[in-house]
Amino acid sequence: MNFFAVGGEDEQGNPGRLTVLDMPGYGHKSRTEWGEEIMKYLVGRKQLVRAFVLVDSMHGVKRSDQALFQALRESAISHQVVLSKVDRILFQRGRHPTQQILQRSATTLQQTAESIRDGLDSMDVAGPRPLGEILACSTVASLEKGKWLGINNLRWSVLAATGLNKIRRRPVRLEADRGGEYALEPMPAATE
Repeated sequence: MNFFAVGGEDEQGNPGRLTVLDMPGYGHKSRTEWGEEIMKYLVGRKQLVRAFVLVDSMHGVKRSDQALFQALRESAISHQVVLSKVDRILFQRGRHPTQQILQRSATTLQQTAESIRDGLDSMDVAGPRPLGEILACSTVASLEKGKWLGINNLRWSVLAATGLNKIRRRPVRLEADRGGEYALEPMPAATE
């Protein structure tokens, strides 16, 4: 498991208000004990706000995914679905498609998401269903340099789940000291 504290540390050295935990996959090369340890970890976390579950858009919900969604629901763990690798649907053969092909591909992606939602909603399992909309993302294809499909939406969903989207930060400016080193300095509060 890989932990990432977002937002740095406060003055006392405490980690940021958000910790992202990247867990190993439970698919093709996974081990049974990984899944057991992951569920032990998730069930025991009072501070856990939401689990984001990646589902491969080309394969949909597989048997291992169904087992995970069942366990999340039975344990009343809040979760949201993220369709990964949507570039494989939208940009077939790695090229930017014509507008007509992109429209057809977008329709296919929408149908895929609806099918996944319907399948998860129809599971005969007690507990909370997946939250929010099904997010879609890719880290391979971009419409603009450095802007990956759906990544900002995923970031926003994580921030919204934790309430960090409501925090207003004071603006800062870059100040150079005499030695040429730069530091961020808080700007005075704006007066109205």
